[in-house]
Amino acid sequence: MKVLVIGSGGREHALVWKLSQSPRVSKIFCAPGNAGISEIAECIDIKAEDIESLLNFAKYEWIDLTVVGPEAPLTMGIVDAFKKEGRRIFGPETSGAQLEGSKVFAKEFMRKYGIPTAEYKTFTSYLHAEEHIRLKGAPIVIKAEGLAAGKGVFVAETYDEAIDALQKIMKEKIFGEAGNRVVVEEFLKGEEASFMVLTDGKTVIPLATSQDHKRIYDNDEGPNTGGMGAYSPAPIITKQIEADIMDKIITPLIKGLTKERIDYRGVIYAGLMICNGKPYVLEFNCRFGDPETQPVLMRLNGDFFNAMKAAVDKKLKDIRLSWEDDASVCVVISSRGYPGTYEKGKIIKGLDTLKGKDDLFVFHAGTSIKNGEVVTSGGRVLGVTVLGNNIKEAKDKVYKAIDKIHFDGMHYRKDIADKSIRRGES
Repeated sequence: MKVLVIGSGGREHALVWKLSQSPRVSKIFCAPGNAGISEIAECIDIKAEDIESLLNFAKYEWIDLTVVGPEAPLTMGIVDAFKKEGRRIFGPETSGAQLEGSKVFAKEFMRKYGIPTAEYKTFTSYLHAEEHIRLKGAPIVIKAEGLAAGKGVFVAETYDEAIDALQKIMKEKIFGEAGNRVVVEEFLKGEEASFMVLTDGKTVIPLATSQDHKRIYDNDEGPNTGGMGAYSPAPIITKQIEADIMDKIITPLIKGLTKERIDYRGVIYAGLMICNGKPYVLEFNCRFGDPETQPVLMRLNGDFFNAMKAAVDKKLKDIRLSWEDDASVCVVISSRGYPGTYEKGKIIKGLDTLKGKDDLFVFHAGTSIKNGEVVTSGGRVLGVTVLGNNIKEAKDKVYKAIDKIHFDGMHYRKDIADKSIRRGES
Protein backbone atom coordinates (compact mmCIF):
# COMPACT_ATOMS: atom_id res chain seq x y z
CA MET A 1 0.00 0.00 0.00
CA LYS A 2 1.04 3.60 -0.58
CA VAL A 3 1.35 6.01 2.36
CA LEU A 4 1.67 9.80 2.42
CA VAL A 5 3.08 11.37 5.58
CA ILE A 6 2.57 15.13 5.94
CA GLY A 7 5.19 17.21 7.74
CA SER A 8 8.92 17.80 7.95
CA GLY A 9 10.03 17.30 11.56
CA GLY A 10 11.51 14.63 13.78
CA ARG A 11 8.04 13.27 14.52
CA GLU A 12 7.40 12.74 10.82
CA HIS A 13 10.81 11.09 10.34
CA ALA A 14 9.94 8.69 13.17
CA LEU A 15 6.55 7.93 11.62
CA VAL A 16 8.08 7.33 8.19
CA TRP A 17 10.79 5.13 9.74
CA LYS A 18 8.25 2.98 11.60
CA LEU A 19 5.81 2.76 8.69
CA SER A 20 8.63 1.68 6.37
CA GLN A 21 9.05 -1.47 8.50
CA SER A 22 5.54 -2.69 7.62
CA PRO A 23 5.44 -5.47 5.00
CA ARG A 24 2.12 -4.01 3.83
CA VAL A 25 3.66 -0.66 2.86
CA SER A 26 5.13 -0.62 -0.65
CA LYS A 27 5.85 3.09 -1.04
CA ILE A 28 6.05 6.12 1.26
CA PHE A 29 5.84 9.76 0.21
CA CYS A 30 6.45 12.67 2.58
CA ALA A 31 5.43 16.27 2.04
CA PRO A 32 7.62 18.22 2.35
CA GLY A 33 9.98 15.95 4.36
CA ASN A 34 13.63 16.61 5.20
CA ALA A 35 17.12 15.29 4.45
CA GLY A 36 16.79 12.26 6.71
CA ILE A 37 13.32 11.34 5.50
CA SER A 38 14.55 11.48 1.89
CA GLU A 39 16.70 8.40 2.59
CA ILE A 40 13.64 6.18 3.19
CA ALA A 41 10.76 7.99 1.45
CA GLU A 42 10.17 10.13 -1.62
CA CYS A 43 9.93 13.75 -0.52
CA ILE A 44 7.38 15.90 -2.32
CA ASP A 45 7.74 19.68 -2.44
CA ILE A 46 4.29 20.50 -1.07
CA LYS A 47 3.85 22.47 2.14
CA ALA A 48 1.94 20.85 4.99
CA GLU A 49 -0.68 23.64 4.90
CA ASP A 50 -1.34 23.36 1.14
CA ILE A 51 -4.39 21.16 1.55
CA GLU A 52 -5.62 21.38 -2.05
CA SER A 53 -2.26 20.32 -3.52
CA LEU A 54 -1.89 17.50 -0.98
CA LEU A 55 -5.36 16.19 -1.80
CA ASN A 56 -4.68 16.33 -5.52
CA PHE A 57 -1.41 14.45 -5.01
CA ALA A 58 -3.12 11.77 -2.89
CA LYS A 59 -5.76 11.28 -5.59
CA TYR A 60 -3.22 11.22 -8.43
CA GLU A 61 -0.94 8.70 -6.70
CA TRP A 62 -3.83 6.61 -5.33
CA ILE A 63 -2.54 6.95 -1.79
CA ASP A 64 -4.05 4.32 0.52
CA LEU A 65 -3.38 6.13 3.81
CA THR A 66 -2.41 9.73 4.57
CA VAL A 67 -0.91 10.44 7.99
CA VAL A 68 -0.95 14.04 9.23
CA GLY A 69 2.01 14.96 11.46
CA PRO A 70 1.68 18.63 12.50
CA GLU A 71 -1.31 20.35 14.06
CA ALA A 72 -1.76 23.25 11.62
CA PRO A 73 -3.26 21.30 8.67
CA LEU A 74 -5.54 19.43 11.09
CA THR A 75 -7.00 22.65 12.47
CA MET A 76 -7.26 23.98 8.90
CA GLY A 77 -9.54 21.09 7.90
CA ILE A 78 -7.34 18.70 5.93
CA VAL A 79 -9.16 15.64 7.29
CA ASP A 80 -12.56 17.09 6.38
CA ALA A 81 -11.32 17.77 2.83
CA PHE A 82 -9.83 14.29 2.35
CA LYS A 83 -12.85 12.48 3.78
CA LYS A 84 -15.18 14.47 1.54
CA GLU A 85 -13.27 12.99 -1.43
CA GLY A 86 -13.33 9.49 0.06
CA ARG A 87 -9.62 9.42 0.93
CA ARG A 88 -8.41 7.50 3.98
CA ILE A 89 -6.61 9.89 6.36
CA PHE A 90 -5.35 9.52 9.93
CA GLY A 91 -6.33 12.42 12.17
CA PRO A 92 -9.37 14.24 13.58
CA GLU A 93 -11.71 16.49 11.66
CA THR A 94 -11.66 20.23 12.39
CA SER A 95 -14.22 19.81 15.16
CA GLY A 96 -11.92 17.43 17.03
CA ALA A 97 -8.76 19.38 16.25
CA GLN A 98 -10.21 22.25 18.29
CA LEU A 99 -8.90 20.40 21.35
CA GLU A 100 -5.49 21.73 20.36
CA GLY A 101 -6.40 24.62 18.10
CA SER A 102 -8.33 26.46 20.81
CA LYS A 103 -7.19 26.33 24.42
CA VAL A 104 -10.47 27.97 25.42
CA PHE A 105 -12.46 25.21 23.69
CA ALA A 106 -10.33 22.58 25.44
CA LYS A 107 -10.70 24.14 28.89
CA GLU A 108 -14.45 24.57 28.49
CA PHE A 109 -14.73 20.97 27.25
CA MET A 110 -12.82 19.72 30.30
CA ARG A 111 -14.99 21.75 32.65
CA LYS A 112 -18.16 20.42 31.00
CA TYR A 113 -17.12 16.76 31.23
CA GLY A 114 -15.41 16.86 34.62
CA ILE A 115 -11.85 16.28 33.41
CA PRO A 116 -9.30 17.44 36.02
CA THR A 117 -7.38 20.55 34.96
CA ALA A 118 -6.11 23.80 36.44
CA GLU A 119 -8.54 26.59 37.34
CA TYR A 120 -8.58 29.28 34.67
CA LYS A 121 -10.10 32.43 33.20
CA THR A 122 -10.06 33.65 29.60
CA PHE A 123 -9.55 37.21 28.42
CA THR A 124 -9.78 39.22 25.21
CA SER A 125 -8.92 42.43 27.07
CA TYR A 126 -5.31 43.09 28.06
CA LEU A 127 -6.38 45.34 30.93
CA HIS A 128 -8.76 42.77 32.38
CA ALA A 129 -6.12 40.05 32.12
CA GLU A 130 -3.53 42.33 33.77
CA GLU A 131 -5.91 43.08 36.65
CA HIS A 132 -6.65 39.37 37.13
CA ILE A 133 -2.92 38.56 37.27
CA ARG A 134 -2.37 41.35 39.82
CA LEU A 135 -5.13 39.93 42.02
CA LYS A 136 -3.99 36.30 41.71
CA GLY A 137 -0.24 36.88 41.97
CA ALA A 138 2.55 34.54 40.88
CA PRO A 139 3.49 31.87 40.03
CA ILE A 140 0.86 31.79 37.31
CA VAL A 141 0.52 30.44 33.77
CA ILE A 142 -0.24 32.56 30.69
CA LYS A 143 -1.28 30.85 27.44
CA ALA A 144 -1.94 32.15 23.96
CA GLU A 145 -5.33 30.76 22.96
CA GLY A 146 -4.38 29.48 19.50
CA LEU A 147 -1.56 27.50 17.89
CA ALA A 148 1.95 28.73 18.66
CA ALA A 149 4.22 25.81 17.64
CA GLY A 150 4.51 24.67 21.25
CA LYS A 151 5.88 28.03 22.41
CA GLY A 152 2.67 29.82 23.48
CA VAL A 153 2.76 28.85 27.16
CA PHE A 154 4.54 31.00 29.75
CA VAL A 155 5.07 29.78 33.30
CA ALA A 156 5.64 33.06 35.15
CA GLU A 157 7.45 32.83 38.47
CA THR A 158 6.92 36.53 39.26
CA TYR A 159 4.32 39.20 38.57
CA ASP A 160 6.73 41.03 36.24
CA GLU A 161 7.32 37.84 34.22
CA ALA A 162 3.57 37.36 33.91
CA ILE A 163 3.00 40.90 32.64
CA ASP A 164 5.91 40.56 30.22
CA ALA A 165 4.35 37.37 28.82
CA LEU A 166 0.96 39.03 28.55
CA GLN A 167 2.47 41.96 26.65
CA LYS A 168 4.29 39.63 24.26
CA ILE A 169 1.11 37.70 23.50
CA MET A 170 -1.55 40.42 23.42
CA LYS A 171 0.33 43.63 22.54
CA GLU A 172 3.41 42.60 20.59
CA LYS A 173 1.45 39.77 18.93
CA ILE A 174 4.47 37.46 18.74
CA PHE A 175 2.06 34.61 17.92
CA GLY A 176 -0.17 36.66 15.65
CA GLU A 177 -3.92 36.02 15.90
CA ALA A 178 -3.26 33.12 18.28
CA GLY A 179 -2.80 35.80 20.93
CA ASN A 180 -6.12 37.58 20.43
CA ARG A 181 -7.36 35.73 23.49
CA VAL A 182 -5.40 34.40 26.47
CA VAL A 183 -5.98 31.78 29.10
CA VAL A 184 -4.67 32.66 32.55
CA GLU A 185 -4.59 29.62 34.81
CA GLU A 186 -3.36 28.52 38.20
CA PHE A 187 0.14 27.13 38.49
CA LEU A 188 0.14 23.40 39.21
CA LYS A 189 3.18 22.18 41.10
CA GLY A 190 4.26 18.68 40.16
CA GLU A 191 5.96 16.79 37.36
CA GLU A 192 4.91 16.75 33.71
CA ALA A 193 4.33 13.64 31.63
CA SER A 194 2.96 12.82 28.19
CA PHE A 195 0.20 10.29 27.58
CA MET A 196 -0.81 9.41 24.02
CA VAL A 197 -3.60 7.11 22.87
CA LEU A 198 -4.86 5.87 19.53
CA THR A 199 -8.62 5.97 19.08
CA ASP A 200 -11.20 5.29 16.40
CA GLY A 201 -13.80 7.22 18.38
CA LYS A 202 -14.80 4.18 20.43
CA THR A 203 -11.85 1.89 21.13
CA VAL A 204 -8.80 3.38 22.84
CA ILE A 205 -5.26 1.95 22.83
CA PRO A 206 -2.72 3.67 25.10
CA LEU A 207 0.80 4.14 23.74
CA ALA A 208 3.90 3.83 25.90
CA THR A 209 4.29 6.66 28.41
CA SER A 210 6.91 9.37 27.94
CA GLN A 211 8.20 12.60 29.40
CA ASP A 212 9.15 15.74 27.46
CA HIS A 213 11.59 18.52 28.35
CA LYS A 214 10.19 21.84 27.17
CA ARG A 215 12.69 24.46 28.35
CA ILE A 216 15.73 25.31 26.21
CA TYR A 217 18.35 25.09 28.98
CA ASP A 218 19.38 22.55 31.62
CA ASN A 219 17.46 22.43 34.91
CA ASP A 220 14.29 23.49 33.06
CA GLU A 221 15.48 27.06 32.63
CA GLY A 222 14.91 29.51 29.79
CA PRO A 223 11.96 29.87 27.40
CA ASN A 224 9.69 27.06 26.28
CA THR A 225 10.47 25.26 23.03
CA GLY A 226 8.76 22.63 20.93
CA GLY A 227 10.67 20.09 23.06
CA MET A 228 14.38 19.49 23.73
CA GLY A 229 14.28 15.81 24.55
CA ALA A 230 12.12 12.98 25.84
CA TYR A 231 12.33 9.53 27.31
CA SER A 232 10.08 6.48 27.52
CA PRO A 233 8.74 4.97 29.68
CA ALA A 234 7.93 7.73 32.17
CA PRO A 235 8.23 6.06 35.61
CA ILE A 236 6.28 8.94 37.16
CA ILE A 237 3.20 7.31 35.58
CA THR A 238 2.70 4.27 37.79
CA LYS A 239 0.13 1.59 37.02
CA GLN A 240 -2.29 3.30 39.43
CA ILE A 241 -1.78 6.72 37.86
CA GLU A 242 -2.22 5.23 34.39
CA ALA A 243 -5.50 3.69 35.52
CA ASP A 244 -6.57 7.10 36.86
CA ILE A 245 -5.62 8.77 33.57
CA MET A 246 -7.74 6.32 31.61
CA ASP A 247 -10.66 6.49 34.05
CA LYS A 248 -10.76 10.22 34.83
CA ILE A 249 -9.34 11.78 31.66
CA ILE A 250 -9.38 9.60 28.55
CA THR A 251 -12.73 7.83 29.08
CA PRO A 252 -14.65 11.06 29.86
CA LEU A 253 -12.92 12.72 26.90
CA ILE A 254 -14.00 10.01 24.45
CA LYS A 255 -17.53 9.97 25.87
CA GLY A 256 -17.67 13.76 25.61
CA LEU A 257 -16.51 13.72 22.00
CA THR A 258 -19.18 11.14 21.19
CA LYS A 259 -21.86 13.20 22.95
CA GLU A 260 -20.78 16.30 21.00
CA ARG A 261 -21.00 14.21 17.78
CA ILE A 262 -17.31 14.74 17.06
CA ASP A 263 -15.94 11.91 14.90
CA TYR A 264 -12.41 11.59 16.28
CA ARG A 265 -10.08 9.07 14.62
CA GLY A 266 -6.40 9.45 15.26
CA VAL A 267 -4.16 10.16 18.22
CA ILE A 268 -4.95 12.15 21.34
CA TYR A 269 -2.02 13.52 23.30
CA ALA A 270 -2.64 14.56 26.89
CA GLY A 271 0.04 16.79 28.38
CA LEU A 272 -0.25 16.08 32.09
CA MET A 273 0.91 17.41 35.43
CA ILE A 274 1.18 14.77 38.12
CA CYS A 275 0.43 16.50 41.45
CA ASN A 276 0.61 14.42 44.62
CA GLY A 277 -0.05 11.26 42.64
CA LYS A 278 -3.05 12.68 40.76
CA PRO A 279 -3.10 13.56 37.02
CA TYR A 280 -4.29 16.95 35.74
CA VAL A 281 -4.50 17.98 32.09
CA LEU A 282 -2.28 20.88 31.05
CA GLU A 283 -3.28 20.62 27.40
CA PHE A 284 -4.63 18.29 24.75
CA ASN A 285 -2.94 17.88 21.37
CA CYS A 286 -4.59 16.32 18.34
CA ARG A 287 -1.38 14.80 16.94
CA PHE A 288 1.67 12.83 18.03
CA GLY A 289 4.08 14.64 20.34
CA ASP A 290 7.46 15.79 19.11
CA PRO A 291 9.95 14.60 20.40
CA GLU A 292 7.97 12.03 22.44
CA THR A 293 7.09 10.05 19.30
CA GLN A 294 10.76 9.25 18.66
CA PRO A 295 11.47 7.25 21.86
CA VAL A 296 7.95 5.81 21.96
CA LEU A 297 8.21 4.36 18.44
CA MET A 298 11.73 3.08 19.14
CA ARG A 299 10.13 0.83 21.78
CA LEU A 300 7.13 -0.30 19.71
CA ASN A 301 6.95 -3.89 18.50
CA GLY A 302 4.75 -4.79 15.58
CA ASP A 303 3.18 -3.14 12.57
CA PHE A 304 2.20 0.46 13.23
CA PHE A 305 0.64 0.80 9.79
CA ASN A 306 -2.02 -1.76 10.76
CA ALA A 307 -2.84 0.21 13.90
CA MET A 308 -3.15 3.56 12.11
CA LYS A 309 -5.25 2.09 9.29
CA ALA A 310 -7.50 0.36 11.84
CA ALA A 311 -8.04 3.66 13.66
CA VAL A 312 -9.24 5.26 10.43
CA ASP A 313 -11.40 2.25 9.50
CA LYS A 314 -12.94 2.06 13.03
CA LYS A 315 -11.47 -1.42 13.60
CA LEU A 316 -9.07 -0.61 16.42
CA LYS A 317 -10.63 -3.32 18.61
CA ASP A 318 -8.75 -5.86 16.49
CA ILE A 319 -5.32 -4.33 17.23
CA ARG A 320 -2.83 -5.24 19.95
CA LEU A 321 0.38 -3.27 20.53
CA SER A 322 3.39 -4.38 22.58
CA TRP A 323 6.48 -2.59 23.79
CA GLU A 324 10.14 -3.38 24.35
CA ASP A 325 11.11 -3.63 28.00
CA ASP A 326 14.09 -1.43 27.12
CA ALA A 327 14.00 2.30 27.81
CA SER A 328 14.56 4.93 25.14
CA VAL A 329 16.00 8.44 25.38
CA CYS A 330 15.86 11.14 22.68
CA VAL A 331 17.98 14.29 22.87
CA VAL A 332 17.19 17.15 20.50
CA ILE A 333 20.04 19.14 18.97
CA SER A 334 19.01 22.68 18.05
CA SER A 335 20.47 25.67 16.24
CA ARG A 336 22.07 28.51 18.18
CA GLY A 337 19.40 31.10 19.00
CA TYR A 338 16.42 28.71 19.02
CA PRO A 339 13.59 29.22 20.04
CA GLY A 340 14.33 32.77 18.85
CA THR A 341 16.16 33.78 15.68
CA TYR A 342 18.66 31.24 14.38
CA GLU A 343 20.93 30.77 11.37
CA LYS A 344 20.46 28.11 8.70
CA GLY A 345 22.71 26.33 6.24
CA LYS A 346 25.29 24.98 8.71
CA ILE A 347 26.93 21.75 7.47
CA ILE A 348 26.29 18.77 9.77
CA LYS A 349 29.20 16.38 10.24
CA GLY A 350 29.35 12.88 11.72
CA LEU A 351 25.93 11.49 10.80
CA ASP A 352 27.36 8.62 8.73
CA THR A 353 29.21 7.25 11.79
CA LEU A 354 25.89 6.58 13.52
CA LYS A 355 24.06 4.71 10.74
CA GLY A 356 23.24 1.01 10.69
CA LYS A 357 22.74 0.51 14.44
CA ASP A 358 19.79 -1.44 15.86
CA ASP A 359 19.69 0.48 19.11
CA LEU A 360 20.28 4.00 17.77
CA PHE A 361 18.65 6.23 15.18
CA VAL A 362 19.15 9.90 14.35
CA PHE A 363 15.79 11.42 13.44
CA HIS A 364 16.07 14.57 11.33
CA ALA A 365 13.92 17.64 11.96
CA GLY A 366 15.28 20.91 10.52
CA THR A 367 17.60 19.54 7.82
CA SER A 368 17.94 19.81 4.05
CA ILE A 369 20.43 18.93 1.32
CA LYS A 370 22.67 21.65 -0.14
CA ASN A 371 25.46 20.89 -2.61
CA GLY A 372 25.35 17.25 -1.57
CA GLU A 373 25.76 18.07 2.14
CA VAL A 374 23.22 17.73 4.97
CA VAL A 375 22.73 21.23 6.40
CA THR A 376 20.60 22.84 9.09
CA SER A 377 17.30 24.39 8.02
CA GLY A 378 15.33 24.75 11.24
CA GLY A 379 15.45 25.51 14.95
CA ARG A 380 15.29 21.91 16.09
CA VAL A 381 17.71 20.04 13.85
CA LEU A 382 18.16 16.42 14.99
CA GLY A 383 16.74 14.00 17.57
CA VAL A 384 19.34 11.42 18.56
CA THR A 385 17.40 8.45 19.96
CA VAL A 386 18.68 5.24 21.55
CA LEU A 387 17.51 2.11 23.33
CA GLY A 388 19.07 0.89 26.58
CA ASN A 389 18.37 -1.67 29.28
CA ASN A 390 17.26 1.21 31.49
CA ILE A 391 16.99 5.00 31.34
CA LYS A 392 20.48 5.62 32.71
CA GLU A 393 22.10 3.30 30.18
CA ALA A 394 20.11 4.89 27.35
CA LYS A 395 21.13 8.36 28.52
CA ASP A 396 24.82 7.44 28.63
CA LYS A 397 24.60 5.96 25.12
CA VAL A 398 22.77 8.92 23.61
CA TYR A 399 25.32 11.48 24.79
CA LYS A 400 28.21 9.34 23.52
CA ALA A 401 26.48 9.35 20.13
CA ILE A 402 25.99 13.12 20.20
CA ASP A 403 29.75 13.55 20.68
CA LYS A 404 30.17 12.29 17.10
CA ILE A 405 27.93 15.00 15.60
CA HIS A 406 28.97 18.57 14.92
CA PHE A 407 27.69 21.72 13.27
CA ASP A 408 28.42 25.35 13.97
CA GLY A 409 26.24 26.64 16.81
CA MET A 410 24.74 23.30 17.83
CA HIS A 411 23.04 23.31 21.22
CA TYR A 412 21.52 20.55 23.33
CA ARG A 413 20.53 19.97 26.92
CA LYS A 414 22.87 17.81 29.00
CA ASP A 415 20.27 16.72 31.57
CA ILE A 416 17.61 14.84 29.60
CA ALA A 417 16.13 12.07 31.83
CA ASP A 418 18.10 13.18 34.91
CA LYS A 419 14.92 13.62 36.97
CA SER A 420 14.08 9.95 36.60
CA ILE A 421 17.65 8.83 37.25
CA ARG A 422 17.91 10.96 40.41
CA ARG A 423 14.78 9.32 41.78
CA GLY A 424 16.38 5.93 41.22
CA GLU A 425 13.77 4.93 38.64
CA SER A 426 16.25 4.14 35.87
